[in-house]
Parts: sequence; C-alpha cells; structure tokens
Amino acid sequence: MFERFTKDARDVVKGAVVQAERAGAGHVGTEHLLLALLDREGSRASFALTALGLGERREAVREALEEARRRGGLTQAETDALAGLGIDVPGIVARVEEAHGPGALSGSRVRGRWPGHRPFDRAAMDVLVGALRTATARRHRHIGDEHLLLALTARPGVPAEVLADHGVTYASVTRVLYGDGEAKAG
Repeated sequence: MFERFTKDARDVVKGAVVQAERAGAGHVGTEHLLLALLDREGSRASFALTALGLGERREAVREALEEARRRGGLTQAETDALAGLGIDVPGIVARVEEAHGPGALSGSRVRGRWPGHRPFDRAAMDVLVGALRTATARRHRHIGDEHLLLALTARPGVPAEVLADHGVTYASVTRVLYGDGEAKAG
C-alpha cells in the first residue's frame, strides 16, 4: 500500500512517527497523524485546511488534542455521556494527575525504543486503510495527504471531533477539494 502514497502522504506518515516520538508515546495514533497534517505546507491537505479557516487556528486544534490526551483519549462526546451517568471525568483526571503527575492518563510512555520505531495503533491503521479506500473510490491512482485528511474526518474519534469543532468535516473537505464550483486544490 505504501508504494501508492505520494511524497506528501509519506511525509505525513513519517511526521506522525516523529509526533509520537516527541510525545513519548508507545504507538502512533490518529492524533499523531492529525498533528503531522497540521505541520504540512504546500500540500493538498494544507490547502483544504487553510481554505476552511484552520490556518490561523491550528494552535487551538493542538490544544484540543492535548486536552483529549489528558482525558485518556476520550472524546468530548464520551466525556459528556459519562457526565450524564454521574461520572466526573475532569475530576477524575485532576485526582489522577495530582497523584501521578500531569498527563498520567495519556497512555504509555515508552523509554528505550530506538528513534523512528513506533507501531501504528489499530485506529491509525484504520485511517491509512480509509485513505486507500477514499482514493480508490475517487479512482485516484495514488494516495495523497488529502486522502489521509478525509479518512481522519470520516472515522469517529478525537481527531474527527476536534476538526469538526473547528469547521472541518468530511463534507467540507470534499467540497473544497473536489467540487461544487468552489476553489479546488491543484
């Protein structure tokens, strides 16, 4: 599959590994793919994100991803649902961080791995497969970073929720990239 990735898409995958490494994560997750996409310039995905007004709000997206990481990867919708059951997620996070330090719920931190080696978790692999399916459905021969962005917006989870909160959805990205007489990415 990776032989079908464009240079931009490969750079996003490599960037996701770097993001996971910086975070000390034991695996590459969907949030790392989104962070790597946010770092891109001059690509189809970066064009779409900028056209949808995310260019100047990228830091807000990073902060929202950090907040979700602190909640142990729960989406805001999941946090709200638990609140409806009387479970105070922010209170639990505060107590755990008080006892174990900031970011204690963020997942395993790995020491001693060699640089650049992080396995992709199931959700991130699903995004890569989703990018392949998106490209195939559009009859594109190659998988670009725009297909990774579309796959992230289509898969339920923290990245899709954070992007949607900032006006970036599957429909809006599709509209900007492919249709309805609006500007199209070159």
